[in-house]
Amino acid sequence: MTWPPARVLDSVEPAQPTDEAIGHAVAALRRGGLVAFPTETVYGLGADATNPAAVARIFEAKGRPASHPLIVHLASASALPLWARDIPESAKLLAQKFWPGPLTLILERAPTVPDAVTGGQDSVGLRVPAHPVAQALLQAFGGGIAGPSANRFGRVSPTTAQHVRDELGDRLEMILDGGPCPVGIESTIVDLSGSAPVLLRPGRITPQEIEAVIGTPLGRASSASPRASGTLAAHYAPRLPLRLVSGATLDAAVREAASQRLVAVLARHPRPGYSNATVWMIAPLDASEYARLLYAGLRQLDESGCALILVEAPPDTQDWAAVRDRLARAAAGSAGALESGAAHRLPDNGT
Repeated sequence: MTWPPARVLDSVEPAQPTDEAIGHAVAALRRGGLVAFPTETVYGLGADATNPAAVARIFEAKGRPASHPLIVHLASASALPLWARDIPESAKLLAQKFWPGPLTLILERAPTVPDAVTGGQDSVGLRVPAHPVAQALLQAFGGGIAGPSANRFGRVSPTTAQHVRDELGDRLEMILDGGPCPVGIESTIVDLSGSAPVLLRPGRITPQEIEAVIGTPLGRASSASPRASGTLAAHYAPRLPLRLVSGATLDAAVREAASQRLVAVLARHPRPGYSNATVWMIAPLDASEYARLLYAGLRQLDESGCALILVEAPPDTQDWAAVRDRLARAAAGSAGALESGAAHRLPDNGT
């Protein structure tokens, strides 16, 4: 069967990951279709990574620039030689320790890896996800699945099947529903394609944990680093403008902003009795729990009817590094809304 399917795609209902549904998803991937699937981090938008035409549909569905590489998901580390060459010992050690899990390795690509997956680079991003539904899909498919987050480019990543349906449901053949993602933010990305290991994106697995395995410090990304998924300065952004505010100045910032517009707040403490914020969401004090709920919370605030989101900046400690990274990129990605003046217009409170 060739793409597109004979039928016109309506917004698909998420499917429970039964053996039959997994079989349908595999068939869709093999004929060049797009299938959304859960991982422990966020939901992925999957296509056959060896099919350039199918991979191109990922970019079309997301509105993602074709120069941005994708992460290829594998069933196990045993598939690494099919996708990477000159695999360093550090990659083998990290795969043994953290795969399946929320770690992406950037390695020198094998000659057979399509340019469509790598953005034309000499490197490729590879990951073995831990989610049982992702594992069932990968094992049944028997190959690599390209899988960026299943959302429009630059926007808040999806952590439930309904998030995917709301945003991309009419562009997919299937959505496999694996429940809420237990990690909630994207994988840690480590570049091992150069002379020294480099951290490209923080995540649940910390630099200290990685350094303990490979026995050498991680460098930080530079202009010479490979392009990698989710590393733009502006990313993970809600539609509403979002500002990060220190805990010490949050109340004053809320008072000032709420005097001009409807304001939603994400804070690490309860609403003060005198606060004039329209919506106040209390964030978890634990970094892992905060990360798990972050994107769902941002989506909820985005739909609050407010004109601005103020977020209390999390602590400047290593365990909060991944959360701080996502919030900083979300704030940068929402800057256009601030510049357009949208934050100064009160929303229509009609039906």
